[in-house]
Amino acid sequence: MFKAKRRLVVLAAAVLAGTALAVVLLTGWAGGGSSGVTDVAGSTSAVLYSAGHRPLAPDFTATTLTGAPLNFSSYRGRVVVVNFWGSWCAPCRAEAPTLAVTAQQYRPAGVAFLGVDVRDTTASALAFARDFGITYPSVSDSGSEITLDFTSVVPIAGTPTTLVIDQTGHIAGAVFGTATHQELAGILGEVAGKAAGGS
Repeated sequence: MFKAKRRLVVLAAAVLAGTALAVVLLTGWAGGGSSGVTDVAGSTSAVLYSAGHRPLAPDFTATTLTGAPLNFSSYRGRVVVVNFWGSWCAPCRAEAPTLAVTAQQYRPAGVAFLGVDVRDTTASALAFARDFGITYPSVSDSGSEITLDFTSVVPIAGTPTTLVIDQTGHIAGAVFGTATHQELAGILGEVAGKAAGGS
């Protein structure tokens, strides 16, 4: 009981810290980009981190919704889009078709997609993936441990949040909120375009 209450306090503190950081970063982004962060597609909720300003993505080991073990380090050397979502999240449902199409579009360029299913049940998450045609894997983050690890380096204040990790394992871009195709294409055009040989 005490451990569960402690975990909730830690989670609440991390969410508040992430929200405060998001406000600070958004204020900095609006100020002209001197922080190494620029807006993407005219949206302040979609950003691109310049080289030298990209935080290192935390490594983690988890289990996919289908029960397979997954080490995030196995994605090193590839561009990977990490989407934090939940079947209970209405904005996640709104962006799911965009993610499904974008994942198919960028697969030939070697871009991998990975979902992090937050505070969900496996049955609900699998139904969500099936209903929206999500074919890339998702890992279960029912206790929000993975989310908390990422919140220590980027302001993940809620779902959905989508991160683009470059080939070196650094976070190159982010969409805070519902991702649009234009925002994802803007970030991937910079990161995956170069990864695919400048195309």
